[in-house]
Amino acid sequence: MRPSRLLDLAVWLAVCAPPVALALDNRDARGMAVAAVAVPLFGAATAVSRRWPLAALAIPVAVSLALDVQMFGPLSWTWAALVVFGYLAGHRMASARPALWFFSAVALAGLPLSGLVLRDLWGWPTQLLTLLLAVVVPWLLGRWRRQHAELVRTGWRLADRLEREQRAVADRARLRERARIAGDMHDSLGHDLTLLAVRAGALELDPGLDPRQQAAVRELREAAAASTERLREIIGVLRADDEDAAAPPREESVETIVERARDSGVPIVVEHPAGDAGVIDGLPPMTALAVRRVLQEALTNAAKHAPGATVRVRLASDDGVVTLEVVNDPAPAAAPTAAPAGVASGGSGLVGLAERVRLAGGVLRAGPAPGGGFEIAAKLPVTELPVTELPVAGSRAAHEQVRTAAGPGVPETTAARELDLARRRVRLRLAQAVGIPVAVLTGIFALLIPLSFVSSSFSVLDPATYEGLKAGEPRDDLRSRLPVFTRDGAPDGAPAPPPGQDCVYYTMTTDSDRAYRLCFTRDRLVSKTVVP
Repeated sequence: MRPSRLLDLAVWLAVCAPPVALALDNRDARGMAVAAVAVPLFGAATAVSRRWPLAALAIPVAVSLALDVQMFGPLSWTWAALVVFGYLAGHRMASARPALWFFSAVALAGLPLSGLVLRDLWGWPTQLLTLLLAVVVPWLLGRWRRQHAELVRTGWRLADRLEREQRAVADRARLRERARIAGDMHDSLGHDLTLLAVRAGALELDPGLDPRQQAAVRELREAAAASTERLREIIGVLRADDEDAAAPPREESVETIVERARDSGVPIVVEHPAGDAGVIDGLPPMTALAVRRVLQEALTNAAKHAPGATVRVRLASDDGVVTLEVVNDPAPAAAPTAAPAGVASGGSGLVGLAERVRLAGGVLRAGPAPGGGFEIAAKLPVTELPVTELPVAGSRAAHEQVRTAAGPGVPETTAARELDLARRRVRLRLAQAVGIPVAVLTGIFALLIPLSFVSSSFSVLDPATYEGLKAGEPRDDLRSRLPVFTRDGAPDGAPAPPPGQDCVYYTMTTDSDRAYRLCFTRDRLVSKTVVP
């Protein structure tokens, strides 16, 4: 049997135990009949409690109202069903609105039932109090328990999301490291293998070598070329995006890049402010490399998209920031359509350049120039940015550090907002579980004041009518002569009613401490007296 079925069986046995025990203890026909009806009804409520929890709660509430409008008399054996199904309804219902409408309907129905059936207005506050303590309070506790469970699930879901994000960060770090390894291999080992192949090719043509030596040199050149090809394959595997064109070596200077582009036919004008001719000297390695890559990509774009146009390069340093601006004029009308062969792109593109500049602590701007043409400008810090150790991702320290670094006005992450919303819901449900019963109790006590006035005003029995009542008359025959409502219990100090008799009290006058007492046995008047 599944655990859910076992739990339902335990619930059914728990709510059926009080009526069965009470029937077996009293051994009266009425108790046996009530237990025979309650047990299958509670079984039906248990069966539907998972799918329709509010319908399951309505069954014990209806049984309680059928036995006693006040829901207080049968509470000695229905309290377990009211409490259990009230809690289950709060825990299993996704929306609280249907339950609130149900509670309101039961509470409002108690007023006409108490006034017309019991002819006792004081039965309504009793019903409200029973409904509050035996049904509403367990329902609120179930709602709070549901929200707490949702908070726990939200926490685990966010923890799983953070774990996946950490794995993604680690994967990105590995990819970046592979790209760095590829760049280092391309810039150093690839350059050395290329020089080795060139020198071997020159040595192969030396007339002083015999055929055997030339064959050995040829094998050396071919091996170097084959190694270069294998190196390019390895770089293609390591790099996230393959770069077709060769990147410039790290030691290549800005002047070398400009001169190579000029030799390829690109008209370039270099503008150096006074004292900034050697601005790239002494820059941090990452900043200097970013400057060279931006310059190379800008010259390549100018030669590709505006061939024949004049390119102006301006490199300056001011207040700890080095600025590189590359602006090309609009392309001439009769310009060639292909870039000169000597200008090779770094293959990064503007997106890659922007990321490289950002990692160096700078910003990149690219777009149409005010006077026509295209402009690429980069601003980078002269001093190298310090690398600090960050807290573990997902921890409270990391969250606070990110919020502090981001500054005011920066929105929190979706995960943080989701967790904060779940916490607020739990606090709200807890406040409701405490505040709603207190508010309802306050309302019930406030309701006692007008009820006391109404009960005193409409429970006055005329003395002449009292004198005309005769013992043995049926209660139904007396209803038309008696007041609409009974008094709120016996006056203070009144003697206890005789055993086995059902006694009601009526007010003698609205300001009197004495009352008329009428006692009935089997719905017939057996005695009348003035108390105390």
